[in-house]
Amino acid sequence: MTGPPAPHSESINAATNTPERTWYELSVDVDAEAVEAVSELFGRYGFNEGVAIEEPYIQDGDGDNLGIALDKPFTIHTYVPEEDFRPEILEDLRHALYFLGQLRGVSGLRVSSLKEEDWANAWKDHFQVHKIGERVVIRPPWREYEPRGDEVMIVLDPGMAFGTGLHPSTKLSMLGTEQVVKPGDAVLDVGTGSGILAIAAIKLGAAKADTVDVESVAVAATAENAERNGVSDKVAVEHGSVGRGEPFFGQQYDVVMANIIARVLIELSEAIVGHTKVDGYIVLAGIIESREHEVIDAFSHVGADVVTRRFQEDWVSLVLRRTR
Repeated sequence: MTGPPAPHSESINAATNTPERTWYELSVDVDAEAVEAVSELFGRYGFNEGVAIEEPYIQDGDGDNLGIALDKPFTIHTYVPEEDFRPEILEDLRHALYFLGQLRGVSGLRVSSLKEEDWANAWKDHFQVHKIGERVVIRPPWREYEPRGDEVMIVLDPGMAFGTGLHPSTKLSMLGTEQVVKPGDAVLDVGTGSGILAIAAIKLGAAKADTVDVESVAVAATAENAERNGVSDKVAVEHGSVGRGEPFFGQQYDVVMANIIARVLIELSEAIVGHTKVDGYIVLAGIIESREHEVIDAFSHVGADVVTRRFQEDWVSLVLRRTR
């Protein structure tokens, strides 16, 4: 799911060449219901809008059944370089956190400083291995993990613009992708973001994955992640969208995936269905529940009907089949 473009041109994954520069780490503990609001708030001030979410985990004594403990505090972090740091930032954050704390559990703001070299690695501590589908496991490059059973692993460098807790839409769309992708399929990923769905489709057996995104940073990230996972020969990426005047790879697809907001899905419904083979599948996500019926109506009107519905935290994902 593609987010807003990064406001800085320098790499979001690497330290700069100023090892003596100071960074300010801002952090706060919140309950599960406040994570989204506080993350959005921190993103207004952090470098490249980056926010790291440190999740509380729970697991069986033997190490099995790892999960997120929703009844324990989450810790939200962001980092501000000294040249962007102003005392007013702390005033604004403390003011906003005070009011959020009237509704949800929010601790006081903590501020600490780090040198450039320390910052370059500090945020990586918050990123763990995640299983985000029935089979697909996401591993940051600096973590070790051996797939078990029929698991497939994607190595994904989240950078400073990607939280440890993957968005519910990504998890739901991954389940849909696992449901419908078959060996040999040709797939199209619209609004590819990091390329995670396209890469997963290849790892699940798809023969090729074409991808498009309107953000140039996403195009670069998809190409980089495809290379990192050894599937760049099967993943094509173009800057743009679908529809008239947009890149077209010259075929229809067995599966089309689109993890985008409801408004854009509605606007692209005819083009998405048009890129899907008859009896092929469409995996949609990024749909807030209140607009679900509009999305269903738009796709039904152009020949795609719902096969499966998934729901998590007010977000809906749909698997549809093109019927005509």
